[in-house]
Amino acid sequence: MTNQMMTTGQQLGRRSWAEPWKIKMVEPMFMTTAEQRGAALGEAGYNTFLLKSEDVYIDLLTDSGTSAMSDRQWAGMMLGDEAYAGSRNFYRLESTIQHYYGYRYVVPTHQGRGAENLISQAVIRRGQYVPGNMYFTTTRLHQELAGGIFADVIIDEAHDPSSLHPFKGNVDLDKVRALIDRESANNIAYISLAGTVNMAGGQPVSMANVRELRALCDQHGIRIYLDATRMVENAFFIQEREEGYADKSVAAILLEFCSYTDGAWMSAKKDNLVNIGGWLALNHEDVYERARNMVVVYEGLHTYGGMAGRDMEALAIGIEECVQDQHVRSRIGQVRYLGTLLEQWGIPMVQPIGGHAIFLNARAFYDHLPQSAFPGQTLAAELYLDGGVRAMERGVVSAGRDPETGDHRYPKLELTRLTIPRRVYTQSHMEVVAESVKAVYDRRSETRGLKMAYEPEYLRFFQARFEPISG
Repeated sequence: MTNQMMTTGQQLGRRSWAEPWKIKMVEPMFMTTAEQRGAALGEAGYNTFLLKSEDVYIDLLTDSGTSAMSDRQWAGMMLGDEAYAGSRNFYRLESTIQHYYGYRYVVPTHQGRGAENLISQAVIRRGQYVPGNMYFTTTRLHQELAGGIFADVIIDEAHDPSSLHPFKGNVDLDKVRALIDRESANNIAYISLAGTVNMAGGQPVSMANVRELRALCDQHGIRIYLDATRMVENAFFIQEREEGYADKSVAAILLEFCSYTDGAWMSAKKDNLVNIGGWLALNHEDVYERARNMVVVYEGLHTYGGMAGRDMEALAIGIEECVQDQHVRSRIGQVRYLGTLLEQWGIPMVQPIGGHAIFLNARAFYDHLPQSAFPGQTLAAELYLDGGVRAMERGVVSAGRDPETGDHRYPKLELTRLTIPRRVYTQSHMEVVAESVKAVYDRRSETRGLKMAYEPEYLRFFQARFEPISG
């Protein structure tokens, strides 16, 4: 075999991998001109959330609800039982969640945010602390609206983008003990535990850590509730990095991890491969009864919770598909492919490469800008202007304001997230994205940052508007 006939993988002495699916339908996409992108970004107030989808070339804003569904899921949509009460699709969904996640009771919601609201209202008493392994925007807001006080108990390495700790999502048990000693266990509503911590760069929690956390919480009568949104990806990292799990399936690891927690909320628009939907799953009947009653107020009847029957069927099938090892390996492999391209050019980003996205280190990217000039937001805007790539900020804008002082919160991590939808883009798209990032990086010294022109009361990163800093 000549070199011309050999694949790249063979030339490097390895075998290449390919996506475990083939393309059956395509959606056309078009690149706009630089002038068109400039006009669109100005109209959107330099906030990528306010761009029209039709003005975006490669959309890496989020992996939430942006996955491509399979032929089985689309076929399942035709089996929707749209009865208002007692839809058979709910019972199919309930049994699927019980099988793969292991919880006793299931409450469907329209998406993860609805489940966050239910668990916060059902469990938190005003003034109680909610320790968590780094905040997430909507989760913390629902906890605060319920009267809770968030306390960050993630390990210190999570705040260091260059740290190569394999489980940067781990809870620091000493921080939890210190909080218990200071505030007492009765003043802790629950532990808010997230898998593959989003704001830390998609970093996982180890099985050993959740097992030790369970033992500590049992000593003090504290419950653990899990943000299971990306727990399938977390299970993959355990399989890959933690001793004793290499020969276990992703599905088996997921089930064991969940067994150390008392319940979970899920944005099914991520791991579970659907465009809409969510659920809350619980082990304790008292909490379930409160949530089951509240879902009727906030979402819909307890057997649909804001979802159509067809959506619940697609969700049940998506759960079955998302725990397949080859699917998860391919999903994270594509994220790593993009990350490896960027590493070759010395682009600053969070290490190790996470499960669902590349998190560019905007503070290192624009080391000449103060954090008050919103480096993460600036980088997202510059990427769109260069190549029509839509990313999102995960820094001071997302962190919001301190409710006591009214000042900006300035997190240690100032990031711009390139989030990869599942089963949507090819490796060629990742190469286009990487080249755009490099082009923006090469002219980084010319960038002056942004100032905020409009700020909404809640979750400002969704709707805030910005202006370029001149001079």
